[in-house]
Amino acid sequence: MTDDRMALRALLEKGSHADLLREMVELVAQRLMDFEVESLCGAGHGERSQERINHRNGYRDRRWETRAGAVDLKIPKLRRGSYFPAFLEPR
Repeated sequence: MTDDRMALRALLEKGSHADLLREMVELVAQRLMDFEVESLCGAGHGERSQERINHRNGYRDRRWETRAGAVDLKIPKLRRGSYFPAFLEPR
């Protein structure tokens, strides 16, 4: 959680930078995907757990067009099954 706060603080220190909103949307979307995948896997990224039922297997890139501008997302892939973020529309 500390890394998230540091990343958010770095964004806020940019002040009135034109890309601030877009970068904040990207940060929140990426964390939301991480939380969803953690719940599907039963453990966090790199975490060892007896409850783990799946593993991550890299990322795939996806450009997401928003009102704040285009956001480049790294969608986590799973070894077994598939994952697609609930907040994105399929192409």
